[in-house]
Amino acid sequence: MYSEDYTSKATWFIAGAAVGATLALLFAPASGRVTRRQIRRQVEHGTDALSESSHDLLERGKELFDKGRKMADDAADMIERGRKMVEG
Repeated sequence: MYSEDYTSKATWFIAGAAVGATLALLFAPASGRVTRRQIRRQVEHGTDALSESSHDLLERGKELFDKGRKMADDAADMIERGRKMVEG
């Protein structure tokens, strides 16, 4: 739960930073060409950061899936042992 909350906040922070940077560049006293280049760089940076965050989130999801699968397998084994004990 903490990981999801942190990832969501980090994603919104990155998105907000990108929008803020874009607005700042739009109102900056620079030529259109320079401003567009700066916006492109900021978008590329934001895209890279978002890609990295999603990769981290995917890895965490895989870890949790594997952990859940192991717990389910362990529970199935315990149930089977209990069934055998009851049957004698």
